Amino acid sequence: MKSALERLELGLSAAAEAPVTLERPRDASHGDYATNVALRAAPARGRKPMDLAEELVEAAGRLDGVLRAEAAPPGFVNLELETAWYAGAVEEILREGAAYGGGEPETPQRIQVELVSANPTGPLTVASARNAAYGDSVARLLAFAGHEVEREYYVNDLGEQIDRFHASVVARARGEEPPEDGYQGVYLIELAARGGDPVEAMLGEIRGTLERFRVDIDTFTRQSEVEPELADALAELPLYEDEGASWVPTTRWGDDKDRVVIRSDGRPTYFAADVAYLRHKLARGFDRLLYVLGADHHGYVARLQAAAAALGRDPETVEVLIYQLVHLTEGGEARKVSKRRGDVVFLDELLEEIGVDAARWYLVSRGHEQAMEIDVGLARERTEKNPVYYVQYAHARIAGILRNAGERRVGGAPPGDLAPEERELVKRLADFPLAAAEAAHRRGPHAIPTYAIRLADDFHRFYHHHRVLENEAETFRLGLCRATQTVIARCLDLIGVEAPERM
Repeated sequence: MKSALERLELGLSAAAEAPVTLERPRDASHGDYATNVALRAAPARGRKPMDLAEELVEAAGRLDGVLRAEAAPPGFVNLELETAWYAGAVEEILREGAAYGGGEPETPQRIQVELVSANPTGPLTVASARNAAYGDSVARLLAFAGHEVEREYYVNDLGEQIDRFHASVVARARGEEPPEDGYQGVYLIELAARGGDPVEAMLGEIRGTLERFRVDIDTFTRQSEVEPELADALAELPLYEDEGASWVPTTRWGDDKDRVVIRSDGRPTYFAADVAYLRHKLARGFDRLLYVLGADHHGYVARLQAAAAALGRDPETVEVLIYQLVHLTEGGEARKVSKRRGDVVFLDELLEEIGVDAARWYLVSRGHEQAMEIDVGLARERTEKNPVYYVQYAHARIAGILRNAGERRVGGAPPGDLAPEERELVKRLADFPLAAAEAAHRRGPHAIPTYAIRLADDFHRFYHHHRVLENEAETFRLGLCRATQTVIARCLDLIGVEAPERM
């Protein structure tokens, strides 16, 4: 079902014969919403922008909820909406509840999001934390947009790194130092003391950390499961031989160079394993495959898409999301010291310091293509200076208002015109479906914290100017509060943050 704002846009789009996006004018005297569609559409139709704008004004006047429309030079259309439109927008949120803003795509896709996939040779680090928070939030957004989403973790349980890890744990079990090219850290001593397979023990720790971090992995696929399929995968590729090695002509599909899959000594390459795993994924019937990878994997974008094409699939099926590094600071200085290992900070340690909510918030608060810093001191603060606390406090404040309201009626028409703060709050709520849809489309969950802060701003402004209980607008304002609480809770859930009832 289209939202109140989307219905207005569609009505104008039909009249303009062009897509319409309604925006809020900076100057309130220009109305509640405005569009420049006449400026954009008039040249293609051989019309003057103001003439087309006047036609759109007539069409807008026939739309439900429009009180007044006017054309303004050089071709804007400004709309003033009826109070009933605002009341209807609030009722729509109350009626739909937690589903408000969710998508209903014409063709829902089955999407796999592969995230984290860190080698089980040590605890998850802060770098993996950004992968997890970002990838999981993208998955949540896609599910909210109406798609079927599966989260997968690829376990590299074979190869040189695993061999070095085993050797390092064995050395610690004997009371010796690990090999020079092995792994370091107190956690190795802990693993050695446990006995058993250290890879399985470490994978168990990783699972526990992800669960604590509110990342629910649907499938763990192991390299040892995929490797037997390598020969069949390579048999599907258009290979050629050169200097005793087997190559895939990936440049045919946009890669910067052709890739070796079998070395001259007969050993398969990492790319061969990537092809086998890609084929393994495609065989499971996904419509789209998302890989969440760190900045050091930038070259994988063209490489993986070329591999899909070489396997006879649409390369656009594969989407590689690259995220940049994250740095911890405190007091303006870098934080690098770990209790269990000196050169990295483990995710569990970050969670102990700032909590899951702050970690999840901060790790998606900037676009994934940007490097980021987390001020640990600010992140652990429980004041309005901390944005996650500020937004959560708005949710808790509303919960307190609703508790005090008891069994009073929630929702209904306002007794008269709305105050500016009420109108602005409703308009912000009406923005949410588009904000969520855009964040899903752009794979940009950072837009959700930005929206949530603005929503909290609008709510706090409304709350400080208007009494909710025991006045003639009580039922409407209670409905407005509950609608705001619903949208804040959904925003927080989309990025894996809890919405507390009390703070």
